[in-house]
Amino acid sequence: MLRRVSRLGTRVYERLLERELAGGPTHVAVIQDGNRRYARSRGEDATDGHYAGAETTEAMLEWCADLGVEELTLYAFSTENFDRPPEEREQLFDLIAEKLRTFAEREEVHDREVRIRAIGELDRLPGRVREAIDYAEERTREYDQFTLNVALAYGGRAELLSAARDVTRAVESGDLDPADVDVGVVEERLYEGPARAVDLIIRTGGDERTSNFLPWHANGNEAAVFFCSPYWPEFRRVDFLRAIRTYQHRRESWRRSRAERAAALVRAFGDVELAEARRVLSRFREYLPSGEFEQEKPVEPERTEPVDPDPAD
Repeated sequence: MLRRVSRLGTRVYERLLERELAGGPTHVAVIQDGNRRYARSRGEDATDGHYAGAETTEAMLEWCADLGVEELTLYAFSTENFDRPPEEREQLFDLIAEKLRTFAEREEVHDREVRIRAIGELDRLPGRVREAIDYAEERTREYDQFTLNVALAYGGRAELLSAARDVTRAVESGDLDPADVDVGVVEERLYEGPARAVDLIIRTGGDERTSNFLPWHANGNEAAVFFCSPYWPEFRRVDFLRAIRTYQHRRESWRRSRAERAAALVRAFGDVELAEARRVLSRFREYLPSGEFEQEKPVEPERTEPVDPDPAD
């Protein structure tokens, strides 16, 4: 009875959250933490936790599609994961290869035109995983409605270091002028993968850190971050909705701050800059307290020329 009431309460809360949400993130990145701890809490092997987490991953794809997310990046295997015990590591490689092939054949993937891509130091992965990557990427290469990036043998610092080395080599060889090094030049040398900047990072399992995940795509975009305590196999749709709400609050707070700064500039600017400042302010007027925008109307300057005291004379 209590379980039924709990499920009903969760569904009601989900509907409430859905009504509150509007304009969600385009690109969500997830650090799927807690699979092994989930398994230990149930007296199971680590592999059982990874398989349970894979079920949540499948559900996550459906949630993203339903809520208008266009790109999802999953942190499936980091460069640090190579330090795990060999037996667990090999079982995890088996699971990754299996799920990549399974995803590539799922009817929903083809109905929704999901493109699957892998990012990371893929040459460090065993042959069976690289073959599964090639298979999944080839089966979905023509799709562009939704992008699923799977980060494998991935480390953010390693990615930036690799890009920096490529830039250095290009400069040393004379193929690149140092003065031409800009954001675009660096992005061309990052791992082929995310098509968009990251709007929201989600980390499960209770740890509050982003663990070297997509520093260029997330930090540069000032992505919102949502930390939550459930282990990845326990992550629910309602948790995802709460994460999106956090993203929206973060975005609204940023816009409100911009609006308040714009209002302050209007008050500080002279007449010459006033028109431009008010133009900027108008873009953010909905985020200002009621009446704030109207208070910034130009004040009629005092007349300094002589005024005839009696025009009738």
